[in-house]
Order: sequence, then structure tokens, then C-alpha cells
Amino acid sequence: MDIKSLAAAERPHSAALWNRDADEDLVCIDVHSETHDVKTFTFASPHGKRFAIEAGQYFLFDLEIGGDAESRCYSVSSSPRRDNAFSITVKRVAGGLVSNWLHDNLGPGSKIKANGPLGHFIRPAAKKYLFLSGGSGITPVMSMARELADTCEPADVVFLHAARSPKDLIFRDELACLAARVKGLRLHFLPETVLGEAQWSGLTGRISTDYMKLAVPDLAERIVMCCGPAPFMAAARAITAALGVPAAQYIEESFDAVVIDDVDIPVVEEAAARIFQVEFAKQGRKIEVTGEQTVLSCAKKSGIKLPSSCSNGVCGTCKSKLISGTVDMNHNGGIRQREIDAGMFLPCCSKPLSDLVIER
Repeated sequence: MDIKSLAAAERPHSAALWNRDADEDLVCIDVHSETHDVKTFTFASPHGKRFAIEAGQYFLFDLEIGGDAESRCYSVSSSPRRDNAFSITVKRVAGGLVSNWLHDNLGPGSKIKANGPLGHFIRPAAKKYLFLSGGSGITPVMSMARELADTCEPADVVFLHAARSPKDLIFRDELACLAARVKGLRLHFLPETVLGEAQWSGLTGRISTDYMKLAVPDLAERIVMCCGPAPFMAAARAITAALGVPAAQYIEESFDAVVIDDVDIPVVEEAAARIFQVEFAKQGRKIEVTGEQTVLSCAKKSGIKLPSSCSNGVCGTCKSKLISGTVDMNHNGGIRQREIDAGMFLPCCSKPLSDLVIER
């Protein structure tokens, strides 16, 4: 039995396990400021249940803001080995509806609903890793680093974190402490500028081929776990590929995913050829969607505002109430059966089988 399995086997099992298909209530038990615009929120089950989380997974949070239902995905930043509670780390974003609401309103004792854990950004077994993060994309790989520290799992890890400036380096002090005591963990910070810390003695700029050659000379031998803004990950993908990292060794996570091609779903031929009227009741808009198009893809093309992230039925961000009509939905875990029974659906992975009226 390896160290990771042994650690899991020895964890206490006296409390019941959180069930993502049945449980949704959480209580905030702590709020901690990480930087000038980043806070960590820690949650527990009000019933004392444990959480079976894999480092790299996320929760989908359901909130009501200004009378409207909003859903957002946030990666777990805490170690999954501390299973009585979990944390998410959220950056305040200019104009960000949910992130600003969390920063301004959520405190110890606050109740919230969530679905999870979800996601497949999970570290495969390997001897050597590169944890590569940009901005608030650090959260899932920080969970991995914390897990390594908790389990004393032997690993060769280079942790490279990029940010706008030194003051924007999330978990800066904690990572320095981890690097000082965790054998095999090497840390690199790469701020783009030295704004606010003129005495910064390290390198600055953006990730580049030359920088990666210098910082991680054995890059091609490592599993790369990457998370950050879409442009950052596009650059990371190109650089690592150019330096010999096989595609199978590059794993990324992002909630800024672009719309991908619709998954082929078998439908009745007549339905695929028909055009359906889809009404968005609150916005007073109607669009036409064929039986071979997803509701979300057509809504976006028509300029209709719908929250979305993964566009593939995984995160649940676009979850909406279907007032009337039927759809062919092919989701990947982003919605629960009881929500479907209550009339909810995911526009990103649903194709109309009739005219629709949506509560959006």
C-alpha cells in the first residue's frame, strides 16, 4: 500500500460522509484575508459530516443575489486530508457579481448551498510534477501542495506561481514555509512587475520558453498540473509542448472554458431538422434554436446573458428553470437528479425537443 492510500485508510470514519446527491447545506466557519483582494472562506457541514474530496476538485455554489439565482464554481484550496471542513479562496473581481457578494456578505455563521465535490483535475501518481499557476488559479494546486505536506508523500515538485505583482502572490508566506520544510518542493514566484515592492530580488515578467528552461530544466520528465486565466494557460500549453512535454503529461483546469463543439446526441431526425422557439421570460427575449443546437450556444450568439463556465455539462453554472417544454440533456455531473425533477436543466448541454420557456 502506498503512502497516499495508507493515509486515507487511517483516517477516522466516525462521522457520516457528505453525499453530493443528498446534501447541499453548508455553514461558513471562518473567513481569512490572504491578500488585499483575496479571501479564504472555510465551510463545514451543519450536521458534522465529513468531506471526501480529491485535491484539485471544486464545489458549485448556489446563491440568491438581488432576487436572482446565481451559481459559481470555486476550487477547494485546503488539504483534502482535513476532511471535517474545506476552504475556497476567492479573488474580488471588478464588477464581479458573486465574488464581490462573497467578500462583502459572507461571514462566520452564514449559511450557503453547494454541490460537490466535482471535477477531474486530479493529480495522477508520478514521481515528478510541475505545479504551474497564474493568479487565483493557484487554488487547486495549493490543495495538492497542502496534501503532500499532510501525508509526507515523497515527491519531486516544482511549484511555479505567477501573479501581477508581489502583493498579488496568494499564499506567499505559507508556500515559503512549505518549501522550507517539505523535502522535494522547490518554489518559484514570478510577478509580472515589482509594483508595491521595489526591493523584490527575484525575476519578473511572464512565463516564457527561456524562463521555463532555467527554472525547470527537466520539464519534459514532469507531469504538469496547470491552472490560471485562459491566456496564461494557452502560453503554458505552447511552452511546455515546445520543451518536450507530451500532451498526456499536461493537465489543465479552468473555469474560463470556451464553448466547445456540441456533443453528438442521437435525436429523432425530424426533431433535428425542426426550428424551435426558445423564450427567456425575465429578459423578454425569444430566439430560434434547431434540434441539433444547444440552447446556450444559440443564446450567446444572440447576445442573451446567461452565466456559464465549462459549456459541457460539468460545472452547473448555467443551471436554469425550464418553465415549459422538453429538452435532450446530456450532462456530465453538473446537475442533480432532484434538480432535474424540479424542472431545472443545463442550457449548455441541452438541445430542444419542443418550444421552450426558460426562467431567465
